[in-house]
Amino acid sequence: MSDRILVLVRHGQSEWNLKNLFTGWRDPDLTEQGVAEAKRAGTLLKAEGLSFDVAFTSALTRAQRTLALVLGEMGQEGVKTSRDQALNERDYGDLSGLNKDDARAKWGEEQVHTWRRSYDVPPPGGESLRDTVARTLPYYVQEILPCVLRGERTLVAAHGNSLRALVMVLEKLSPEGIMKRELATGAPIFYRLAADSTVLEKRDLIA
Repeated sequence: MSDRILVLVRHGQSEWNLKNLFTGWRDPDLTEQGVAEAKRAGTLLKAEGLSFDVAFTSALTRAQRTLALVLGEMGQEGVKTSRDQALNERDYGDLSGLNKDDARAKWGEEQVHTWRRSYDVPPPGGESLRDTVARTLPYYVQEILPCVLRGERTLVAAHGNSLRALVMVLEKLSPEGIMKRELATGAPIFYRLAADSTVLEKRDLIA
């Protein structure tokens, strides 16, 4: 059986998730719940008998800390890790730091929904999901995927939208399909890949 393993995990709850703020490239830390979610992810992965050879994360604290907590829970603190802003959350531009309810009051429910849920309409000064895919996918192809195909068990701790970009490719989802896909905080997604990088097995690891 192939040992081309890739696990994706969205960071645990951040302080701004809790406050209902658009976060994007801003850099709040995890909440206590977020720390617990990251540790639980590590426990789930350890219970699966998994270990990792290499890890990737973004340039933002909440993803880096999630990765450290996951690996710490697994007793794997020394795993080779790469950090890159290519895996950062989608940049929400002028919405960053705003309360989502305040944004709806300012621009209207329909406009904010379009910015959040359309594939190719960016918020003012920010990125659409298509822009995020264009930033994240080359990094996946050039840096992450080669590790997986060499048989290095690979962990990626990142963000809802940067991980959506990877899920879109792995699961061959349409722009409409990926916008409907929710990624829970601290919930690992396990993939086993074939030699041609297609998915042989996919499982959501939940407690």
